Amino acid sequence: MKNYRRILAVAAGVLAGAGAAWGQSVEAPARPSVPGAIAPAGSRVMKDIVYAEPAGSAPLKLDLYLPAEGAGPAPVVVWVHGGGWIQGSKEGCPAALLVPKGFAAVSISYRFTNVAKFPAQLHDCKAAIRWVRAHAGEYNLDADHIGVWGGSAGGHLVALLGTTGDEKGLEGDEGNLEQSSAVRCVVDWFGPMDIRYISEPGATAEGVHGMVAALVGGTGEAVKENAALASPITHITKDDAPFLIMHGDQDTLVTIRHSEEMDKALRAAGVECEFVVIKGGGHGPGFGEAKVLERVAGFFEKWLK
Repeated sequence: MKNYRRILAVAAGVLAGAGAAWGQSVEAPARPSVPGAIAPAGSRVMKDIVYAEPAGSAPLKLDLYLPAEGAGPAPVVVWVHGGGWIQGSKEGCPAALLVPKGFAAVSISYRFTNVAKFPAQLHDCKAAIRWVRAHAGEYNLDADHIGVWGGSAGGHLVALLGTTGDEKGLEGDEGNLEQSSAVRCVVDWFGPMDIRYISEPGATAEGVHGMVAALVGGTGEAVKENAALASPITHITKDDAPFLIMHGDQDTLVTIRHSEEMDKALRAAGVECEFVVIKGGGHGPGFGEAKVLERVAGFFEKWLK
């Protein structure tokens, strides 16, 4: 229990840090000085595994958190960090809290917008999913049960993973192309779901306007097509993965409108979706509470086991 509380505290710190990355002033609990220190007792941690080497970029790496040896193939939860697509880290992976429950957790890096614009970030995430499948036998992973979880910019990317598994044109050309990048379920925390209206020149109401412009390569008519491509809400089809969407009603960086509209669109298409409003929650603050993280754990138990 003590170790579980440590993980919750670190998760709160990671998410508060994500809010700060957008420019919001938040308080973050102290974070461990040793990477991987939140790994639950008995788990195995493998750091900095190269999963892709895209042209013009440093190698992309992931961290792998495995349950104790002896269990059967473990379902996998891939964590995608936030930070406005321009910063953030795979360190301090909140999904590590699921390892004592029999899951494997993966935390990935991806290219930032100062290196490449969209869809490079999605290509990287898909390459990471394919890497997991390609190496499932080596690490005793259940390749048929992979879920994804992300906050803020990471929430945006995992929502795209959940809605574009059947779109071959968005796979990119990074490794293990013989494998599928489809996922079984998605947990989206306060991610922007409709990039189109944020990319309009006058969209100053959204605090992420400048970061979205960097993501899609500008604003207005010139990037209209890429803004639509980068919007998870435009990719929804009836065979998409089930979603758990969680959003704070006091979020001023990515307004709750994004999650409300995504929930409506998923349900209209016949996709299973749970939408949870965090009362008083902001862009990160309020998401490190035990009841919130336990809701996430229950969702993954339902769909990956």
